[in-house]
Amino acid sequence: MTLLSALVGLALLLSATVAFGVFIQWRQGRPRRHIAHEVIEPARLGADSLGSTATLLQFSTELCSRCPGVHRTLAAVADGREGVSHLDIDLTHRPDIAKHFHILQTPTTLVLDRAGVVQTRFGGVPNRDVLELELNRLTGETAHV
Repeated sequence: MTLLSALVGLALLLSATVAFGVFIQWRQGRPRRHIAHEVIEPARLGADSLGSTATLLQFSTELCSRCPGVHRTLAAVADGREGVSHLDIDLTHRPDIAKHFHILQTPTTLVLDRAGVVQTRFGGVPNRDVLELELNRLTGETAHV
């Protein structure tokens, strides 16, 4: 192997690693709507009921540094909308739930409709404006400009 071919191989590996990192960063906080829809039973999560319009379901852990900020944002959004509730599930001692919902990072937020069907999934910190748009889409409201 020559020095030139080793440098070319190293440059290709570095380029692929950077491209993968940029792609992962781009996906953070973006809504995913093409997900396997599942009806979530609130009792499985330790909750009494879901919101009458929608539910913001947050998965977090004890050591998550971004989770408290997301909790405040989701709670404020839910408090500002009638019929929307916010549930925060700590996965630290519930690996069964993390495995079932394929949670690979915290925070992860699911937007559920009134029946408990997963409509949207956010990995990482969701953008508040995008979250509001998702709730508008779900409830059929028009956005305020």
